Amino acid sequence: PLAKKRHSLEYLRTIAHLRPRTNTIAAVARVRSQLAGAIHAFFQQAGFLYVQTPLITASDCEGAGELFRVTTFDLENVSSLPLVKSEDGKETTDQIDSSQDFFGKPAYLTVSGQLGGETYASALGDIYTFGPTFRAENSQTTRHLAEFHMVEPEMAFADLEAAMENAEQMLKFVVKHVLDNCKEDLAFFGKF
Repeated sequence: PLAKKRHSLEYLRTIAHLRPRTNTIAAVARVRSQLAGAIHAFFQQAGFLYVQTPLITASDCEGAGELFRVTTFDLENVSSLPLVKSEDGKETTDQIDSSQDFFGKPAYLTVSGQLGGETYASALGDIYTFGPTFRAENSQTTRHLAEFHMVEPEMAFADLEAAMENAEQMLKFVVKHVLDNCKEDLAFFGKF
């Protein structure tokens, strides 16, 4: 059981199975649900196609910092890791041979769906991606997240003016939707 008192978010991180029972996390979940629904509604009404881009990729799309590596190698058993052989094939180097890993090359959790989105936009017109992205920046500040959802519209043959107009209209639509549909939760947040 969870005591009926205000707990810090740091403490709540240690009891994941009880977090949704708190007023704060429950309110955040409801608002996030409305935000996600509004984002999808906006783009669907504007004629965009929703595209799901891969979560695992070999590309560092944005050069956005450190990447989370995905591997099937047993990293706890270093002696079992396959190593790249020297050019003469007689010695091994200290580099891991990624060609023997599941994907045959280094693979990472995505930092962006942009590359996949651009490919689809070139073929299908206006698209958007909306899903989890990952950044392996070892920062414990409130301004850095290791995982977050990001919406990325790709507008084929649009100029900067059209992209800015789209972004402004989306923000207005989403904010209005949340203000109209999350009054109790927003009032609760206002008490902090």
